[in-house]
Amino acid sequence: MKGSRDGTRKDQVSKSSSVSSLPLILDIEDFKVNTQNFSVSLDFSFDALFGNLVNELLPSFQEEEADSSEGHGNIAQGPLFPEVDALLSLFKDSCRELVDLQQQIDGRLYNLKKEVSVQDSKHRKTLAELEKGVDGLFDSFARLDSRISSVGQTAAKIGDHLQSADAQRETASQTIELIKYLMEFNSSPGDLMELSPLFSDDSRVAEAASIAQKLRSFAEEDIGRQGIAVPSVVENATASRGLEVAVANLQDYCNELENRLLSRFDAASQRRELSTMSECAKILSQFNRGTSAMQHYVATRPMFIDVEVMNSDTRLVLGDQGSQISPSNVARGLSSLYKEITDTVRKEAATIMAVFPSPNDVMAILVQRVLEQRVTALLDKLLVKPSLVNLPPMEEGGLLLYLRMLAVAYEKTQELARDLRAVGCGDLDVEGLTESLFLAHKDEYPEHEQASLRQLYQAKMEEMRAESQQLSESSGTIGRSRGASVASSHQQISVTVVTEFVRWNEEAISRCTLFSSQPTTLATNVKAVFTCLLDQVSQYITEGLERARDSLNEAAVLRERFMLGTSVSRRVAAAAASAAEAAAAAGESSFRSFMVAVQRCASSVAIVQQYFANSISRLLLPVDGAHASSCEEMATAMSSAETAAYKGLQKCIETVMAEVERLLSAEQKATDYRLPDDGIAPDHRPTNACTRVVAYLSRVLEAAFTALEGLNKQAFLTELGNHLHKGLLNHWQKFTFNPSGGLRLKRDITEYGEFVRSFNAPTVDEKFELLGIMANVFIVAPESLSSLFEGTPSIRKDAQRFIQLREDYKTAKLASRLSSLWPSS
Repeated sequence: MKGSRDGTRKDQVSKSSSVSSLPLILDIEDFKVNTQNFSVSLDFSFDALFGNLVNELLPSFQEEEADSSEGHGNIAQGPLFPEVDALLSLFKDSCRELVDLQQQIDGRLYNLKKEVSVQDSKHRKTLAELEKGVDGLFDSFARLDSRISSVGQTAAKIGDHLQSADAQRETASQTIELIKYLMEFNSSPGDLMELSPLFSDDSRVAEAASIAQKLRSFAEEDIGRQGIAVPSVVENATASRGLEVAVANLQDYCNELENRLLSRFDAASQRRELSTMSECAKILSQFNRGTSAMQHYVATRPMFIDVEVMNSDTRLVLGDQGSQISPSNVARGLSSLYKEITDTVRKEAATIMAVFPSPNDVMAILVQRVLEQRVTALLDKLLVKPSLVNLPPMEEGGLLLYLRMLAVAYEKTQELARDLRAVGCGDLDVEGLTESLFLAHKDEYPEHEQASLRQLYQAKMEEMRAESQQLSESSGTIGRSRGASVASSHQQISVTVVTEFVRWNEEAISRCTLFSSQPTTLATNVKAVFTCLLDQVSQYITEGLERARDSLNEAAVLRERFMLGTSVSRRVAAAAASAAEAAAAAGESSFRSFMVAVQRCASSVAIVQQYFANSISRLLLPVDGAHASSCEEMATAMSSAETAAYKGLQKCIETVMAEVERLLSAEQKATDYRLPDDGIAPDHRPTNACTRVVAYLSRVLEAAFTALEGLNKQAFLTELGNHLHKGLLNHWQKFTFNPSGGLRLKRDITEYGEFVRSFNAPTVDEKFELLGIMANVFIVAPESLSSLFEGTPSIRKDAQRFIQLREDYKTAKLASRLSSLWPSS
């Protein structure tokens, strides 16, 4: 193996030696870069060139390095790179060859630069020549485009002239034809037998109609010009007369043609030949824009010419002749009738759309005819405006029936108008036309509404008076006072009646809202209607309060009738006392009735105020000052009721005090306050008179506590408490008191004070407290009187009057003692 490697190494050394001995030859082609097709391909590689130069020398060295690495470390190593000399020689040759190649390349580059410079000069010259050629070409193209444009404009002008000439030729041709036809009509009047076949051929009716209209327009225009200009020659007058004849003949022909077309249209309509109808309608549209055809079609509809249809409408809405009509029945009848009308119009609309060239115009005429003829005829029978002088009787429904019928008819007709608008009515103002149907009724509507409310009120009052009279007659066997009380209670104010007034007004306001489209008009009508309610409620509750006050007056008359003196027999006195008891019962009943009336009056006013706030006030806002004016009117209207209530409450106080005085006179004994000093323990109970009075007041004032509220209640009870205080003072002035009686009086005052404390009237409570203090003048010893009123000098005057009622006033010489104590009083 070693021998073989040595042999190989020797071969390589010898080979490298042989190579190094040869001169190195490098070719310039080895360094070329491929630039073909303008894509650079770097074929030259320095590494490859270097490898080609030294690879033949390097393998022996690499092999020797491998052998030395196997472990022959004991052998002395020679030079690391023995082929260095050969490589140096190779590198020198390479350097020399490269220098030669550089010189060759520099020479070639120089030659190439010269050639490129020459070619570039030629190229620049060629480009300059090409630019001049292109500029010339552009100029040629511009001249060509301008020429083409000029030729196009000329061609367009020629085309316009040709088109104008053709139009003039066509117009001239048509004019010649029209002149020929005009000459045919320019004959003697009525001579239409010698006309061209065009005017008698049924297959050319459309063409004949068009030509006839053109001829008539031309002739009428010429006559108009002749009429304006002053004729200068005889020929003008002759021509004018001729054209007048032509116009007359043309008019006759057009009328005859129009009638013929209408006849054909009617025949086709009966056979339901829509195509023929459409053809005739299209031709007829040339005569007055087809107005005659449209009106003729509408006028021949069965619902406008069939009398049975009109009678059926009346029966459907008003019922059979002589039957009583009602708004609900009329509403149902109108709904059915108007639905039938809408369906009929919808069916006609389908035919009109298929037949007429201007269907909207026909629909406008149809809907207008429906409203003005069919609906108006029905409304005239349904709505007969009553006279405000002679109102219809309530037995026949009164004005209210007319107003309800008017509202139903108006509302249903408005619905019909909306339905017809949905079906189609062209440019017709169907809503405005519907409004015009009711103008005669709406003009006087506010007056009728107010008159109706007054009529309803009067009828209600008469009904209530009749019921009261009937009740009075049925109670004839009852005592006079009791019968009067029953009748009075039957005529008592009723909240139900006031609620009925408000319901009438609500219904009237709903009609105002229906009929008044403008807010200002609505506010004016609402204010007038609400004023009627104020007048009704004010009058009703005022009269009710006055009737209740009359009962109080009647009770007062009864009391005065049975007031007797002291010098009468016992039998007469007993009878008078019994009668006085009856009068007192009547007074108490009247008191309760008046309190009930006051309570119902307050409830009625509250109902009206609530109704105003909920339903009326918002409708008055569009008019400045209307709301404030209505509030003022409401206060004024209720002032009369307030006055009647005030007088009645005063009468109630008088009635109560009269009974209190009667009870005190009948029940109070002289011995109640002059008890004998017999050693028996004093009676600490109230006197019988006090007990009876407090029981009476407790019983009778229950109605006042229930009926009155707020400030009204406080004012009434305060006034009653003051009267009670004054009455008791006057009553006690009739008696003489000893100390025991003073204690009994003090107990009575305490009982009265406890009762009036329920009045919640501080001034009254104070007065009764002072009464309790003054009662002490009957209890204390004479020498203690001076110190009794030191803290309350304000009651000293009343106290002196009480002191005079002491049993020992004269014996104790209290007059002189008091004069010395209180000289100023």
